[in-house]
Amino acid sequence: MNALEWRAVFSLGAVYALRMIGMFMVLPVFALYARALPVPAEPWQIGLAIGIYGLTQALLQIPMGMASDRFGRKPVIMLGMLLFAAGSWLAGATQQIEWIVLGRALQGAGAVSSAVAALLADVTRDQVRTTAMAILGAGMGLAFVLALVLGPLVSGWIGVDGIFQMTAVLAVLSLPVVLFAVPTPTEAKTSAGRLREVLADGQLLRLDAGIFILHACMTAVFTAAPLAIAETLELTSSEHWKLYLPVLLLSLIPVFPMIRIVERSGRLKPAFIGAICVLALALATASVGHLVPALLVGALLLYFIGFNFLEGALPSLISRKAPPQQKGAALGVYSSAQFLGAFAGGTLGGFALQRGGIGAAFAVAAILPLLWLGVASKLVPPVAAAEQQTQID
Repeated sequence: MNALEWRAVFSLGAVYALRMIGMFMVLPVFALYARALPVPAEPWQIGLAIGIYGLTQALLQIPMGMASDRFGRKPVIMLGMLLFAAGSWLAGATQQIEWIVLGRALQGAGAVSSAVAALLADVTRDQVRTTAMAILGAGMGLAFVLALVLGPLVSGWIGVDGIFQMTAVLAVLSLPVVLFAVPTPTEAKTSAGRLREVLADGQLLRLDAGIFILHACMTAVFTAAPLAIAETLELTSSEHWKLYLPVLLLSLIPVFPMIRIVERSGRLKPAFIGAICVLALALATASVGHLVPALLVGALLLYFIGFNFLEGALPSLISRKAPPQQKGAALGVYSSAQFLGAFAGGTLGGFALQRGGIGAAFAVAAILPLLWLGVASKLVPPVAAAEQQTQID
């Protein structure tokens, strides 16, 4: 990549990280925080608060992606960051679960993921775009890991309400980065992306279904995991980093070499299917063994190995499959599926937690990858990197 492309990757990655790190920091501590409110939240309200941002994200990703096709990427991204900051401030300024849910919904209204990905596509060449998207995805994975480790620590210092308020500040600080650091595309604006072509592409829809299920699993897991860690490992909320740090670091060790190997060898589909099976196995183990410390820790380790691989592989796949003239629309559909999955998983996990406890919430999460296997079995992987280079030569 040239200097401009590296600048785009790092500046957009910083914008994404500033926005998402605060969002992710809440996940490992919110369930315990909501139970300790002056009026304790019901389990279904905890799940709703965790997942509601995904619903508003899902509703607005396509309109925001298409608006970025018509009006430009940067204005849409800046508007989204302001909405996100407002929602973060609201969620941190109250101790009533109903207002927290509203704040989380407003956070989700800052639906800029599709516009950010489309802007990166605008300022990178075709031959390096997959690499750029993979780096951006890896940065998001790192932000996810860092947030899960820092969340329990930071909540011990400033509280969960402080995390929300810090997130608002970070979102505002991202605005100068968007305005001055992110390169501006030189090509003329295009008309709004057409959804018909995007929604008629069966392979894109399989990837959309995949990201829906992956993030449904994630939010369902985080309705139950903090409670399981507190009960089984007897760790307070501020001590959960002692588990997340080693588990997440260990989970990353095999992921990046695995992605490189399967990309070069052309064995992406078997690895993809295998990672989905790992998710199902991990969550089933957590469901039946969450009261046994070794089984709970082992299940979380397996879960994060599968999650991190799939979270890195899916953006790379969608960047190659998205139609060039409808990238904003295609990435909007993909991002909508991602965040709708987060809403569905949080809601399902919350209801399962209320009806059947921690084991039931993990069991609901375990069913989702099994459904994914039927969709992923007909996925056509892209040409492997080595084969693509041979064709070019």
